[in-house]
Amino acid sequence: MQSQEIKAIIEGLLFVSGEEGIDEKQLMNVLSIDRKSLKFYLHELKDMYASSGRGIQLSEAGGIYQLTTKEEHVDYFKKLVQSPSSTTLSQAALECLAIVAYRQPVSRIEIEDIRGVKSERPLRTLVSKELVKETGRATGTGRAILFGTTRFFLEQFGLTSLEELPDLSEHVDEEELTEEMDLFYDRFSESLDIKQENKSDIEGET
Repeated sequence: MQSQEIKAIIEGLLFVSGEEGIDEKQLMNVLSIDRKSLKFYLHELKDMYASSGRGIQLSEAGGIYQLTTKEEHVDYFKKLVQSPSSTTLSQAALECLAIVAYRQPVSRIEIEDIRGVKSERPLRTLVSKELVKETGRATGTGRAILFGTTRFFLEQFGLTSLEELPDLSEHVDEEELTEEMDLFYDRFSESLDIKQENKSDIEGET
């Protein structure tokens, strides 16, 4: 493979690995290259992202590589999270929330296995809204981040504990599980809409 293609593949691998990142051994195995060559390509990618015209950077911590945003842009990221348009949750975020609620502690990979699509972005949304939090790391290779719901989640959904969630049969099939989760996030979405309407009414009276 050409050097440019290898760097493009590394970039793609870093992107799909998301917040969990990817280590040198995984990169070498996937690309079938030695450590010296890998270091060369990573160094070139790091220099490329260091350009003032790029919005992401290549970071390394404990032998794990990942793509991250730049610290100098943090104020803009805060504005995005705090913008009025971000007060409601998308269906993707609600689906992730339902899965976390029923399957916690659960990793992003497990969530994606159930949904069948990438779920990094909706998970970030849930974490930023303090509905979901990191609860630890899975054992084994990769030490994937595990997610669980927060006290704020219980308050928003009118629950005193997770035991109040509708029961799911231990042997429920995938179709029934999907229906239960549909009901869950539909109900939660309605709750958010009502809260938002009440907030608007109060603001309109002041």
